[in-house]
Amino acid sequence: MAPPRRPPPSRPANHAVFLLLAAATLVGPAVGVEILSKSRLERCALDSGAGSALACDRKLVLNLAVPSGSSGGESSLVAQVVEVEENDAQAMQTVRDPPVITINKSAVYALYPINYMRDVAYKPEEMFTRTHKCESDAGADVVGVCERLWDQNGHVIEHTEPVCCPCGPHRRVGSSCGSIFDKMIKGKANTAHCVRFPGDWYHVFGIKKSFTGYSIRVQVKKGSSVTEVIVSPENKTVVSKDNFLRVNLIGDFAGYNSMPTFEDFYLVIPRKGGGDGHPQVLGDEFSRWMLLERVRFTLDGLECNKIGVGYEAYRNQPNLCGSPFGSCLYNQLWNFKESDDNRINRNQEPQYIVQGRFDRINQHPNAGAHSFSIGITEPLNTNLLIELSADDINYVYQRSPGKIIDINVPTFEALSQVGTAKVTIKNIGKLEASYSLTFDCLSGISYVEEQFFIIKPGQVVIRSFYLRSSSDQASKYRCSAILKASDFSELDRAECQFSTTATVLDNGTQIGPPKQHKKGGIRGFIEAIETLWRNTWDSVIDFFTGRSCSTKCSSFLDLSCHIQYICIGWLVMFGLLLTTLPAVAVLLWLLHQKGMFDPLYDCWDDVFGLPEAAHQKRRGGRGHHEHAHTHHRHHHSKHPHAHKKHRSGAPSQHHHHVLHRHAAADGGERHRHAGALGVQHRDAGHKHHRHGKAPQRERDDGRGTEYKEQRGHHERHGGGEGRHHSRAA
Repeated sequence: MAPPRRPPPSRPANHAVFLLLAAATLVGPAVGVEILSKSRLERCALDSGAGSALACDRKLVLNLAVPSGSSGGESSLVAQVVEVEENDAQAMQTVRDPPVITINKSAVYALYPINYMRDVAYKPEEMFTRTHKCESDAGADVVGVCERLWDQNGHVIEHTEPVCCPCGPHRRVGSSCGSIFDKMIKGKANTAHCVRFPGDWYHVFGIKKSFTGYSIRVQVKKGSSVTEVIVSPENKTVVSKDNFLRVNLIGDFAGYNSMPTFEDFYLVIPRKGGGDGHPQVLGDEFSRWMLLERVRFTLDGLECNKIGVGYEAYRNQPNLCGSPFGSCLYNQLWNFKESDDNRINRNQEPQYIVQGRFDRINQHPNAGAHSFSIGITEPLNTNLLIELSADDINYVYQRSPGKIIDINVPTFEALSQVGTAKVTIKNIGKLEASYSLTFDCLSGISYVEEQFFIIKPGQVVIRSFYLRSSSDQASKYRCSAILKASDFSELDRAECQFSTTATVLDNGTQIGPPKQHKKGGIRGFIEAIETLWRNTWDSVIDFFTGRSCSTKCSSFLDLSCHIQYICIGWLVMFGLLLTTLPAVAVLLWLLHQKGMFDPLYDCWDDVFGLPEAAHQKRRGGRGHHEHAHTHHRHHHSKHPHAHKKHRSGAPSQHHHHVLHRHAAADGGERHRHAGALGVQHRDAGHKHHRHGKAPQRERDDGRGTEYKEQRGHHERHGGGEGRHHSRAA
């Protein structure tokens, strides 16, 4: 058997009106509170201290959808409460001060916990100094700014010493090697290279999983007394002090768009002040805050072309001296910042900078130096369950007229840029009310989402729609803006027209061939003439300036290149070379004929001892002289008494002269000089100096005597060469 029900306490019957006010602020799209369901509920409690009797109360249960930014001006809830005293429905009274309930929901934000990783330089720069005698431990007087660095304890920081590269036009920095005198006086020219980190620094933060943040305030006002309860994702269930109101936050309805996730990104924020590497006050320079993928960073500094590159990665890069200047320092923070600045200047949405991509950055409660949040612009409805001590409830909304004042759509480039349509609306009524606005285009423009907002009486607001074209051609478009009231009836409609420019195709660094026109016709003929004239003029300029030779030919000996790119400078050099070689050859031959190289020949003969035939071949007259001298020694070996006869008289002289003439006859043209050479050798031979050396005085006397004898002999014998030959035989 069920326990007996205890009747409700005797209270005067009353009819109370409760106003549940819910409105949205202007910071984000919002619409009024929506009732999802309503039900009457008799709540009973079995209390053991009350003799097992049930204590029952009648409750009105409301399931509401509370949008983001509700402030309580555009709609209300009217509750009716009927209480009967002693089951007598005739005894009823109206409460003079009915309670009023107001609901307020703050703007929704996504809060991302962050943790500090390290600091990185905004713009690493490569320094270099043209110098001589570059060394890794050289001072500033030699390597300039690339002098190695020391820490605060006086220790050399590793990998900060300069990298020395040789001179040359095809090095990391093209430089002249100078003349041979510069190398002798100053040393070999080279360049010192290093990486340094001047300028700004940025903090790097890791981003964790986000959670949604907001708060809903429910206020109960009875006469002069006010009671508030606040629910939030951290505190989901609250009961008022007088037990009249019970609020339970069930959860949030999913929106059309998912919450942004940045777990694969790093947040970079400018460092304030000089700093010692620790995070400083982050400030509100959101135009310099950036979100970049983690793969773009090297936190250990060992990878080139990544944010955070260090000294070691720069020094250890392969082929440093042969690589372009600034290699290993690409894809730094300043590159991404300037890229986004260019996009912003072209009215495009930035890719990395947070400002312009997100709204209400770091505007959550208790925002500090180590926090990051963004506003959720999409209406996020919260499922709120309210229990009232009431019997019924009526939904009352406010309706106010509105008007579209202006529509402005600037011209933008198709596909590559995003157009912005700004619609100005005014509440021309006397009540605060909610509105909705749609922007509809006939064709060619992607659909945009309808917006909901609240306007106070007489207030003017501007709502923006982002337009994206579906064609790359220049076109004109016609669109309509439709303003609707809180009951979704149409209040006003306005049309606008705008244009888009054609998409400008950009190949970047991958330059392709120019667009070719159809051959033939007057246009093709004119273009052919222009091309011929341009090529001819360029060839003339290249011929006199040598631009093609200096830039396309690797060296002076690259003959195939010089034949292809002919210029006056190389022609002059080749001409000088061709005229210089014969002149040098003739000069050397004349010096050889003058005997200027005889000391060199003697030195060569003494060292290498070439055979007699080589002597005759290279030394001409000297070879014949030595041959005659050899023959002379052979003759003396056959006539042991020749020496005595030479001393006693002319017969010995005549006999030796005949032998000399016989030796000279074998030499052909050298016969003319054989007499004089034979006389000299005879004189030297009769003195019996084995090494071919004799006193100067004796040689002079012998030369004079032999000359006289030779002359007399020729006079006596005339042209008797045959007799000399027969006698020699």
